[in-house]
Amino acid sequence: MTQYSFDTLTIHAGAAPDPATGARQIPIYQTTAYVFKDADHAARLFNLQEVGYIYSRLTNPTVQALAERVAALEGGAGAVCCSSGHAAQIMALFPLMGPGKNIIASTRLYGGTITQLGQSIKRFGWTTRFVDFDDLAALEAAVDDDTRAIFCESISNPGGYITDIPAVAKVADKVGLPLIVDNTLASPYLCRPIELGATLVVHSATKFLTGNGTVTGGVVVDSGKFDWSKSGKFPSLSEPEPAYHGLAFHPALGSMAFTFHSIAVGLRDLGMTMNPQGAHYTLMGIETLSLRMQRHVENTQKVAEWLEKDPRVTKVTYAGLKSSPWHGRMATVCPKGAGALFTFAVKGGYDACVKFVNNLKMFSHVANLGDTRSLVIHAASTTHRQLTEDQQIAAGASPEVVRLSIGIEDVADIIADLDQALAAATA
Repeated sequence: MTQYSFDTLTIHAGAAPDPATGARQIPIYQTTAYVFKDADHAARLFNLQEVGYIYSRLTNPTVQALAERVAALEGGAGAVCCSSGHAAQIMALFPLMGPGKNIIASTRLYGGTITQLGQSIKRFGWTTRFVDFDDLAALEAAVDDDTRAIFCESISNPGGYITDIPAVAKVADKVGLPLIVDNTLASPYLCRPIELGATLVVHSATKFLTGNGTVTGGVVVDSGKFDWSKSGKFPSLSEPEPAYHGLAFHPALGSMAFTFHSIAVGLRDLGMTMNPQGAHYTLMGIETLSLRMQRHVENTQKVAEWLEKDPRVTKVTYAGLKSSPWHGRMATVCPKGAGALFTFAVKGGYDACVKFVNNLKMFSHVANLGDTRSLVIHAASTTHRQLTEDQQIAAGASPEVVRLSIGIEDVADIIADLDQALAAATA
């Protein structure tokens, strides 16, 4: 579409008036199937010779509008929506991997992602090597002939660590591998990984994209810039695909190869489909993404600065603070701010953290983030509980820290709630 600014795209991308009724808002197309014009029309759709709708496990107009909007915001060639952020990660890897293949992943990831990549994907015959991405030499050394992707988060959960995406992208480019960046915590408002060298971007739409705690969803955005045929390592995209009557996706579809493969093969066979009502909620949420992220960042900066000065607190990890070792990366990776998620350590350790969480009144104690409401969780005993203590520490979720997701309430009320809970926890 026309080269509108980011704020305009959050409202208009993928959102033409409904051709049947003229409805200004995207309708919820709550349908399973679509009537073909005739047998030839159906054949053209199944042959990918014509873009259209076949069956809602594959494509749906409401879901497609969301895919187009997120692709526009990320500066990608195409996107595919699916049922959750975890589904998006599997969808991103599915066309690239095969039995015996591996990926290289950052040690600083959400605990559920570490478990998914470190344990669950072994059932597919895939493996993951976890590396500290600040050590670029170690990252490059971890790559071997069976490596098929490099994976990281733009801003990590829970510690708020900012990945040096341009530096990691240079390594990925040198070794000829796609870089997959989970941009959930930053959102495309704060970070545009494709512009920094990423090949694929994944999102949990559950978080900041929707922004109101109503939807579980995921999105994979393809930059359209990677040459899937160059190395011979990605036969599902470069060679005739036996799972789709021998179509060679990359030679036939170019920059849209990954997106069409993810729909025609990935969604068809894995079935991790986003429902149209969920897509509609996310489209509504994205309309206010810029406004919300501005307030999230403004509030989080004030809260982090207040906590850093509090004698009851021993450490704050927010990259927006000048004391953070990751502060210098903001200008390149997240120029509009360091996000709304961080951890801080309470004097008194694990027990004090539990008391602190139990005494908060306005904060919601939930296993979620990116809501308009301020949220809290003790990661070591919940979201990162399945990890060893060494893994928890590496991920930024050590036992003495609490994770905050700062909402868009009045910041004075947020600080007041934190103050009284800290008083109770450290009395």
